[in-house]
Amino acid sequence: MPENERAIGRVVATEKKPNTAYSFHFWTHSQDVQVGIGTLVRVGPKPTEGAEGGEGLRARTVYGVVVEGYGYNDLDTPLSDGLGRDWEPMAEAITRRPEMRLYMAAVLRMEPEEPLQPVPIGAVYLADDEDVSAGLRMDAYQDRSGIPAGLYQNGKDYSPVYLDAQFLLGPESAHLNITGISGLATKTSAVEFLLSSIFQTHRESVAAVVFNVKGPDMLYLDLPAEPGPDHPYASLYAEKGISGLEPRDRELYQKLGLKAQPFDKVLYYAPFRADGVTLNSLRNHPELVDSVQPLCWGLKEVMAYADVVLNRDDLDAKADALVQYIDQRVIDQQVTVDGMPHLVRNFQDLSNWFDAVIAEMENTNQSQYQTHHYQTIRKVYNRLSNLGTRYKGLITNSEVVKDLPYGQFQDRTVYCVDISQLDASAQDLVFTRVVNKLREKMEENKLGVKQVVVFVDELNKYAPGDGADTYLKRTLLDISERGRYLGLVLFSAQQFRSQVHKRVVGNSATSLYGRMDMDELATPGYSTLTAATKEKLSTLSKGQLMLRHPHFSQPIFVKFPRPNVLRGSDGCVLFPPSQEPTLEDSAYVRLRRLDPSITKSQVRDAVSGVTEDEVARVINRLEQKGVSGDAMAAFHREVRQRAGLVEAGNGHGSPLEGITQDPNDADDPFVKF
Repeated sequence: MPENERAIGRVVATEKKPNTAYSFHFWTHSQDVQVGIGTLVRVGPKPTEGAEGGEGLRARTVYGVVVEGYGYNDLDTPLSDGLGRDWEPMAEAITRRPEMRLYMAAVLRMEPEEPLQPVPIGAVYLADDEDVSAGLRMDAYQDRSGIPAGLYQNGKDYSPVYLDAQFLLGPESAHLNITGISGLATKTSAVEFLLSSIFQTHRESVAAVVFNVKGPDMLYLDLPAEPGPDHPYASLYAEKGISGLEPRDRELYQKLGLKAQPFDKVLYYAPFRADGVTLNSLRNHPELVDSVQPLCWGLKEVMAYADVVLNRDDLDAKADALVQYIDQRVIDQQVTVDGMPHLVRNFQDLSNWFDAVIAEMENTNQSQYQTHHYQTIRKVYNRLSNLGTRYKGLITNSEVVKDLPYGQFQDRTVYCVDISQLDASAQDLVFTRVVNKLREKMEENKLGVKQVVVFVDELNKYAPGDGADTYLKRTLLDISERGRYLGLVLFSAQQFRSQVHKRVVGNSATSLYGRMDMDELATPGYSTLTAATKEKLSTLSKGQLMLRHPHFSQPIFVKFPRPNVLRGSDGCVLFPPSQEPTLEDSAYVRLRRLDPSITKSQVRDAVSGVTEDEVARVINRLEQKGVSGDAMAAFHREVRQRAGLVEAGNGHGSPLEGITQDPNDADDPFVKF
């Protein structure tokens, strides 16, 4: 008889502890170490064996998960044991006491399901792969829409656990939330593993947008934790002593039927620093910075989210009406003020429009313009005038917008947006605009993929259970409630689930729990867990999680392998970020996107003695207007001429073909009023 078909105990019911249709008790020998909190068991024969009970009815089969345990012997009080050993702990007792263990299990599934009856008395067996599949109701979907999420461990045996894609990614239900102590719960690793599993097994086209909000956590998704011998960085890994996967991890991957590999396609995005040239990202090592694309927005992109960037105390009904008027009736339109036309396309144009409006009102002694009061116009003007300082590097005065490729998303691609170096208000703007653009494209069915996963860390910061009702919080609530119908799926993580808005976590059909703090476990949200389950949650090791899923009637514990992705801390050892990249290096990176043949020595000669602002202005114009012919010659001539280092027409290289003089060139390319 196979080991897992050896009965390990028997169901027992007493007057004080009767069995119900939802829970039961069973005893085992005290020396049986295979049973513990979280163990899956089966009561009765396998349904496939066709065993029958009385009157031709098939014997009932019950699957359960252990949620509590007790140890017993026949002593009435502890005093009896002390007296029996003459108060010597290691002495042999005069009478050998019988000993047993009693476990309480919650019912996962019962066959047949009707009529629903209390669990019958019968032998108890450890669950095998078939029992795990049946008990968790995975047999109905694992071959059709199953996504490997980890492995359940029974002794030395591992059984794959699958999530139903229709309940993880939609449309039946969707969203995932993960909770746990920072650094010990492996939240980021769990999300990386699950995204890799989705990419390898999901049948629909899918992409992921991840926000890197802390240090370098998500900045090396395209690099392996352990490179093969032919990898270009293999010797560097060995030199720095970067540890790879453990043999156990590879065994788990094999049992799950997954490949241990990093993500094939990852696109990185980051805003500029204040200089307008250097990317504000920790992935700025010369070996990697070419893979980071700039992210910057202009007037039109920012004004659509004015209630994110402006102080809510300032944005009253009158100010909001003016902002909406500007967004709908002024931007991208030619507006006549005091007989003069104004074409408003960037922040400098908007500043000129404000100046003209205010001047006309003061000259004609008017108190209103287009129903908007003078003081309201002054107030909004003042609030908008400091956006360039607050968001310099993210907001540009150029009409060249750098953004994610909405409408051209590629299947099995990760789009990583690095905002770890931005302040909280700038992060809010990036979150809100990116997520709203994703929602708009999904509603139009024009994103490029059928489903997209958005990963947001530190959710208790962006959607707290208390505090102000912000635009970002409303956006996250909307996704959690309507996103599954669109294919827009929210994966979120935080340390304290109890501090997140209830509607966000409540709409997450799948929940993962890493190692938890006991104070968090004492909150009402965990009241349905037994004391033993809470104790286990507070001592979970890395790589172990408690999992809830709609098909599982009870939470279960699973293990997952370490993702074969370079950790952020190891990435910083291999590719140390430069805290102050030179103007030469930053300009070189941007110019190479225009012409890969450009060399660093050419850029060094061109930018020598030129300010950051001048370099940023010229590069912005090159990107905006395009250039025919020699891009390096055009850049060299224009940047040296504008810096006053050569006379017009006498500089090095050919003229800046196809680019006309811009009246706003004298101004900073970022917002200055």
